[in-house]
Amino acid sequence: MTHLKGLTAALGLFTALGLTAAQAETVRFWYHVDNPENPMSALVEKFEAANPDITIEAENVPWNSYYDNLYTALVGGNAPDAGMVKLFAQPRLVEMGALEPLGERIEGWAGKDDLLDNLLTLNAGPDGESYYLPIQYVVLYLYYRTDLFQAAGLEPPKTCEEFRTDAKALTKAPDTYGFGLRAGKGGWDQWGSFVFSQGAKLAPGGLDNDKAIAANQWLVDMFRTDGSIPPSAPNDGFQEIIGAFKSGKTAMTIHHIGSSNDLVAALGDKVSAVPVPKCDGQAWTSYGDESLAIFANSEVKDAAWKWISFLAEADNNVAFTKATNQLTVSKAGSKNWTAHEQRFVDATMQSLPFAAVLPQSSATADFVNTEWQTAFQQALTGQITSKEMMVRLQGLFTE
Repeated sequence: MTHLKGLTAALGLFTALGLTAAQAETVRFWYHVDNPENPMSALVEKFEAANPDITIEAENVPWNSYYDNLYTALVGGNAPDAGMVKLFAQPRLVEMGALEPLGERIEGWAGKDDLLDNLLTLNAGPDGESYYLPIQYVVLYLYYRTDLFQAAGLEPPKTCEEFRTDAKALTKAPDTYGFGLRAGKGGWDQWGSFVFSQGAKLAPGGLDNDKAIAANQWLVDMFRTDGSIPPSAPNDGFQEIIGAFKSGKTAMTIHHIGSSNDLVAALGDKVSAVPVPKCDGQAWTSYGDESLAIFANSEVKDAAWKWISFLAEADNNVAFTKATNQLTVSKAGSKNWTAHEQRFVDATMQSLPFAAVLPQSSATADFVNTEWQTAFQQALTGQITSKEMMVRLQGLFTE
């Protein structure tokens, strides 16, 4: 009997120690939310109530220094267990061996079937493995001024031919122009809707072929020949194209749902959206991503997975993405979405099947950050030809 009591006491002590150890399991999580109505504290509280053996230390890291801090922490051995990540960083993080593969965990996760179609494919790593669990997204589409279209007796364009014809008809220079083109920094995704849709690719031989050069020339001609794009376009960035659209200086532009609430506040029902037009029967639009990852050096990977998968589940994901002004990755959450007007949600959902991401490489980073902008500005202003522009950009993508 004495031995039995001793064994029982020992088991009790072991259980207590095990519970204490479990309660001490802490997940360090980095994220970035600019909205002062940050939902993270409420989400952490909800998660910890359901998982009393896990503590979440969530740190809101400023966006401007997010990746500098993350890379420094990874190299210094002080990285968080999990964090928010974007696709442009994935090749470098994979090369560093910094990411934990998530494929098996995602396959066994009850929430997988509720993820919107195509998201896991879009977020796949350069080796085909899943390292990212999507948490929010945007897709570019075509904004149009319903008042200007109605006054001109036009319907929103479905094809590139209709788009160019409409842009000409809507242009009343110098007061109004058909299309607000972003040729300044970050405008490659607008350009891509008219050039990548016609078969151009960031790959060997994908930019300097006749068809790709002609597609680029088509857009240059809208500026130089048609005059349906404002003269300021070569230097216009995001603020300029949105400001011109609000004021009625332009009748169409391309951006994503993140601008919709601001535009509705300014224009009400005078603004609406449709998918970008199809060129030669094909459409291409840019997918804007944000995902979650577990870092390879974490010692609490199971707990970290519980946390990041919790953030991707319907109700929790809706709470998070409403604060970030992006869209939920959940099918269930999408059905009852109230953070944006339904017409913009519809335009996004209709665009998702043909949304795409650029190849994950250092050459792509150079294309996006510097080379495209410089070459396109020079083509628009006549300093180089369309062919010279595309040959120059092709030099980034060789065998």
